[in-house]
Amino acid sequence: MTKVNLVKVSHIPGLFKMIWHGNWSLKIRLFFDQMEKLNHPAILVVDMLNDFVTGSLACDRGQAIVPATARLLKAAREKGVPVIFCNDSHRPGIDRELQIWGDHAIAGTPGAQVIPELELCEKDYVVPKRRYSGFFQTDLDILLKELGVKTVIMTGLHAHMCVRHTSADAYCLGYDVVVAKEATDSFTEEDYLNGLAYLKTCYGADAYSNEELIAAM
Repeated sequence: MTKVNLVKVSHIPGLFKMIWHGNWSLKIRLFFDQMEKLNHPAILVVDMLNDFVTGSLACDRGQAIVPATARLLKAAREKGVPVIFCNDSHRPGIDRELQIWGDHAIAGTPGAQVIPELELCEKDYVVPKRRYSGFFQTDLDILLKELGVKTVIMTGLHAHMCVRHTSADAYCLGYDVVVAKEATDSFTEEDYLNGLAYLKTCYGADAYSNEELIAAM
């Protein structure tokens, strides 16, 4: 069998190379450490609120992603990438979600505020929501369109619930969806992995590290 020496080709995302040697043909897909630039991205931060992280719906795994989320948001702001908080903001005794999850993120209460570690600032955007999806009967879509956004980077809680529902609407409205895997989580590892798998299968949403996303912004 003839030996074929392969030479690494660097930084050409998505390239397919055909290497021919005599009567042999080898089709080799080359993967690289540098992903393609994101098309007009914005970061959607889903329910990183006091009640979700340390309050009535406290989640240890939610607390664990706070440092990585803070780093990603800081880098996005420095690069001029919009940061949009999609926050539960419920009406007590009215909103249907409260029948399932109990009172949480009640509008106007500390539990409905963004956790201080993420340093919500004047140039960020806040979209209150009363359902799982950040798009359902909110102005998120028109905000993204007027900002010229084409790609949403999903972060926050929970990968199999509010992140999933928000991603579904983003996809149906024509946005590309990617996931910040270090800045997204769920109550359990199983929920998290199932959430990521669903997003990939249904919406083509690949999950990337902070390093990859920051380089691609």
